[in-house]
Amino acid sequence: MEETLLNEIRKMQPELALIRQDIHAHPETAMNEIRTAALVANKLKEWGVTVTEGVGSLGVVGMVTSNTPGSRSIGLRADMDALELIEKNDLPYVSTNSGVMHACGHDGHTTMLLGAAKYLAENRDSFCGIVYFVFQPAEEKLDGAIRMIADKLFDRFPMDAIYGQHNWPHIGIGQFAIRPGPMMAAADTWTVIFRGTGGHGAAPHLATDVTVVLAQFLLSLQTIVSRNISPIDTAVISVGAIHSGSFGSLNILPSEIRIGGTARSFTNEVRNTIERRMTELAYGMANNFGCTAEVEYKREGIPLVNHVQCTEKAIRAAESLVGTQNVNGNLAPTMGAEDFASMLEQRPGAYIIVGNGNEFGKLHSPTYNFNDDAIPFGTSYFIRLVQLELQE
Repeated sequence: MEETLLNEIRKMQPELALIRQDIHAHPETAMNEIRTAALVANKLKEWGVTVTEGVGSLGVVGMVTSNTPGSRSIGLRADMDALELIEKNDLPYVSTNSGVMHACGHDGHTTMLLGAAKYLAENRDSFCGIVYFVFQPAEEKLDGAIRMIADKLFDRFPMDAIYGQHNWPHIGIGQFAIRPGPMMAAADTWTVIFRGTGGHGAAPHLATDVTVVLAQFLLSLQTIVSRNISPIDTAVISVGAIHSGSFGSLNILPSEIRIGGTARSFTNEVRNTIERRMTELAYGMANNFGCTAEVEYKREGIPLVNHVQCTEKAIRAAESLVGTQNVNGNLAPTMGAEDFASMLEQRPGAYIIVGNGNEFGKLHSPTYNFNDDAIPFGTSYFIRLVQLELQE
């Protein structure tokens, strides 16, 4: 275990913590990260990093070249966006943007990558090659990575591999977790609209009642996972919202009702099964009760799949900092989604979890707060990755 690098970054921690808290106080939602992107670009320029702005609209890419020429390059990525949520923390740096807060720790991700850029710009003899620092907008919408890729991210900034990380409140400070292969799920959204004739509650026999169709559909929906998906595969179908303009009147049987939710899975085979069976159930139920159905199934993202060799390097980098006992190399997959998956589809790489401690609330909750004590670990991890990937 190497303490030297961690101790060097700890000396930077007060400066980095102030940056993180400033970003936390000024959160911006997906594709609105104007101030954050400008802050990132200005800091990088201040530290002597070559900067390209406006990649994928609001993305920022920094570049640091080693003093000794090298043949390889590596990308490091952080996300910048916040969530539409009212913050309930009592902090001196609480959100100043009403209804928006950094409830997922992207303020910490951005800061840790800035710290790595600062260190590597000041220590160009510690690696051999080129490092690209990718600051991405709109992760929460699951399209920021796609926007940057569409803007020729990997053509303009050729990388042999790319790495990312996410803070996690369920593991302690100074701990890491990762797994090779599928680690995070695809998150699809679906909407079903049932239409009938509607009618009056006193004469249900004269109506085709879509609420009956809805009830039967909801009961049948979960049979997709229990009876159509292999028990050794994983899938989750959730119902998020039901809407009908007639719910305000207890006497009216609605003529239209809309239901929506999410479906999460790890393979295209399972995704195909969910979409097919959901459509069959909706049309079949509607037809049985004299109604019609409309189904929309949107594939919003892809599963995040870590490359095996890059995962091994990620584990080595983390273990060099905190020891083998603090690195879980066989993390259980999570049904959460992450659009870094699209970057891993384009280049080899890996995505690791860094501990945020257990006392800072839950991700996507109004009381969440990134733990500044995690900054030295996430920053040092990025640096060690570069040094492992770009050895002389």
